[in-house]
Amino acid sequence: MTTPLHETTLASKPSGDVLAIRGGRPLHGRVDVKGAKNLATKAMVATLLGETASTLRDVPDLSDVAVVRSLLEVHGVRVTEGDEPGALVFDPSDVESAHFEEIDAHAGASRIPILFCGPLLHRLGQAFIPDLGGCRIGDRPIDFHLDALRKFGAVVEKLPSGIRLSAPNGLKGANIHLPYPSVGATEQVLLTAVRAQGQTELRNAAIEPEIMDLIAVLQKMGAIISYEPNRVILIEGVSTLRGYDHRSIFDRNEAASWACAALATDGEIFVGGAKQQEMLTFLNVFRKAGGWFDVREDGILFRREGELKPVIVETDVHPGFMTDWQQPLVVALTQAHGRSVVHETVYENRMGFTQALVKMGADIVVHPHGLQDGPRRVARRDLEQAAVITGPTPLHGADIVVPDLRGGYSHVIAALTATGESKVSGVDILSRGYEKFLDKLTALGADFDVIG
Repeated sequence: MTTPLHETTLASKPSGDVLAIRGGRPLHGRVDVKGAKNLATKAMVATLLGETASTLRDVPDLSDVAVVRSLLEVHGVRVTEGDEPGALVFDPSDVESAHFEEIDAHAGASRIPILFCGPLLHRLGQAFIPDLGGCRIGDRPIDFHLDALRKFGAVVEKLPSGIRLSAPNGLKGANIHLPYPSVGATEQVLLTAVRAQGQTELRNAAIEPEIMDLIAVLQKMGAIISYEPNRVILIEGVSTLRGYDHRSIFDRNEAASWACAALATDGEIFVGGAKQQEMLTFLNVFRKAGGWFDVREDGILFRREGELKPVIVETDVHPGFMTDWQQPLVVALTQAHGRSVVHETVYENRMGFTQALVKMGADIVVHPHGLQDGPRRVARRDLEQAAVITGPTPLHGADIVVPDLRGGYSHVIAALTATGESKVSGVDILSRGYEKFLDKLTALGADFDVIG
């Protein structure tokens, strides 16, 4: 019997699907960022591995978090509010199998369920994962995940409704080399290897700050994990793990998004909770583009310094320029004096959001097969796209539709930059990655209405 869902499972989100935005005014004020979505949801999955309760702090109120909470609850994890705002306590003492219908109903559009595989195989000897959703920004194959799980000894059975996994002989350490430093696959290996028998060596691992924070969580639980040079992670499996008490790393994606909003609207935004170390690469590009920032103890202040300048950016895995940063940056680059180029090397369909910007008056040409454009930091990849942005071009209001999470945020910032009124449809998706988004826009002086 599964525990009932808590009444507060659903995260707060825009109450309507359309925003009517009257732009042309700079954004000024303060917003605070909480824990990173990309750490919080994975640390929540890690609670399945512990024998005792875990406490996660600074958990953002997002729909993706609500999905993971629901999935934990249908597997018998008791989730309660902690001793401070944003803290959740997870008691896994009654973990049990859940019916496919329950898993499918609560998985929604999230891709997090694939990470339940390793922990559930350890706890229950089996797992079922429904079809995976998420933003349609390109091919996100789960083959990396499944290949890794097979190396640990899992038996994978693909069904029309999803994937069934079992571990008839338990899970054992493995030598795994990822063909690409995938964040999700690295998380999968970590969450599986920590309780697998023997040692696991993971080569070509992702080393994003959120990955390192997840390693810190697992080490608190009793895991033995070492990070070696050249993207190598060694994990010595242990038989049991305990719960943890951990404060999540801040959300650097949201922090960069608000920084780009200040740049695009010629405003000034203080992002409380943002830290310099995890944003070094972004801050360099921000400065080259004409931005100014002041790193303080409790956050970072962002604004323009004179006219915006063109830049050449290549997205890459950490420590490169994150793919999630390029979309809001492109909006700001429409106001730069000259020709900017953004090479997207991580996802093959992440330039679709620029169509709305062109509709609003931007001069953006997308090259679907990339560009051979002089010396490159990142080797050209087969899936690469490139956007050439020529500016400055005044943006005007238009009716546009949100394509995905970061693209949707970028559309909102474009509407706030543009003169006249824009109607932005599909903004509900922003609740996946931006806590209290409308409240923050209001605090910054944005002029908008929610159309129900």
